[in-house]
Amino acid sequence: MKKQLFLITVALATLAMPTMATNPVITGMPSLTIAPDAHAAGMGDIGAATTPDMNSQHWNAAKYAFIEEQGGITASYTPWLRKLVNDIDLAYLAGFYRFDDKQAISASFTYFSMGSVQLTDFSGTAFQEAHPNEWALDVAYSRKLHEYVSMAATLRFMYSDLNNGVNSSVSSSAIELYPAWTMAADVSLYYKQPIELPMGTSHFALGMNLSNLGGKMSYDKGNTQNFIPANLRLGVSYELPFDDYNRLMFAVDCNKMLVPTMSSKFAPNYDPQTGKGEYMQEEYSQVSSPKGWWQSFCDAPGYVIDDTGKKIGATLEEFQEVQWGFGLEYSYNRQFFGRLGYSHENYYKGNRRYFTLGAGFKLSIVRLDVAYCIATHKSNPLDQTMRFTLGFDLYGIKDLVNNAR
Repeated sequence: MKKQLFLITVALATLAMPTMATNPVITGMPSLTIAPDAHAAGMGDIGAATTPDMNSQHWNAAKYAFIEEQGGITASYTPWLRKLVNDIDLAYLAGFYRFDDKQAISASFTYFSMGSVQLTDFSGTAFQEAHPNEWALDVAYSRKLHEYVSMAATLRFMYSDLNNGVNSSVSSSAIELYPAWTMAADVSLYYKQPIELPMGTSHFALGMNLSNLGGKMSYDKGNTQNFIPANLRLGVSYELPFDDYNRLMFAVDCNKMLVPTMSSKFAPNYDPQTGKGEYMQEEYSQVSSPKGWWQSFCDAPGYVIDDTGKKIGATLEEFQEVQWGFGLEYSYNRQFFGRLGYSHENYYKGNRRYFTLGAGFKLSIVRLDVAYCIATHKSNPLDQTMRFTLGFDLYGIKDLVNNAR
């Protein structure tokens, strides 16, 4: 099977990284970087410091210690890249239970289906159809450390199957692929400070989430090691009340992948005179995960050349790897919500830039959110992507049943 071509095809179908990317950050199981829920997606794919909700597991599990409900479950669905294909989907389930005012336990399940893929050998002869998929299961514990501060730890199991174990081939030159798996952990912090104003209580919040800190994944029984999407997310938000019913929240997230690049000043063949260095695949596979996390902050070579021939310095390139998200949320009586957002990625690191719109309503036991993506370039396959999320307050349902008896 055409292993290299297959992996590239999957990567493009998953995150649709444009070809102008210079020294891109590439990982195994990139589906974990997709915003899974409509609430955060409607605000520009942010959630490190926003108001705690049932989907906080993906963004910052420490927020569950501040959530108002005692228990809940939510389901999200995203028909992914519909401008290119019609059989790629992301499904997400999350739930939580709050023991008391200080601690909570939560869990989530992410399933990413990459549709149908026709497997071929190097001659181009098709021999079988596969249905590649990836999934992750995690559980977290969150606890308040102070009246305004909470912390959470998350343990995650990740599994990626790119060819459903189909390794038979009509060509002896084909390279076999196998399912890959690994374990990872998240560490998150959340700070929420109430501020009394004449019109009501406002809230200032800070959030941090170090996610997917774990081992590597291998699709060929250890010969090639792939980094998983370790990530650092920082966020800030401010919720301002206008009166007893109307509120507006402003939020900003910055996101940095903790994954080294192939073009690196730590590569054995790096030349400080020319500012060029490139890992061979075998050398790149030998870089350990902890070493890769630290290298990701300072591994840019002396300079790289963009597609116009312009030199990009090392420091500037490190800042280019930071992705930004900006969001607004208006709420009326904490029941009806309108959202706007913008996500910005540097031109030379993928150029995924898009505006988002979102809406939602929350009743006593149910919450529904929808989000819509509008890309800045119509050729971007993320354009017109929609997400749907439906959540239930389990204790609200329990009270409703008890009152009906």
